[in-house]
Amino acid sequence: MSKEKEGKLIGRVVHYFSNIGVAVIELLFPLSIGEKIRIIGGQDTDFNQTIKSMEVEHKKIKKAKKGDEVGVKIEERVREGYKVYKV
Repeated sequence: MSKEKEGKLIGRVVHYFSNIGVAVIELLFPLSIGEKIRIIGGQDTDFNQTIKSMEVEHKKIKKAKKGDEVGVKIEERVREGYKVYKV
């Protein structure tokens, strides 16, 4: 797993709902629908995905700000503590 060009660290996973495939990400920087993120953690988790939808307190949003905890549908299984980068 290459750590080169991982992007700008924008947050970390604070919870993962495996039954619905949603990660709760605590943001250090703003994030918007359509932006691409990279999640890295554990032995072999390292993938990119585009943000298609986000929620805060069960309400759909288009932009999240620094300090928000957002729910994001994730394509792969993740765990608490995994790092989230903007690419």
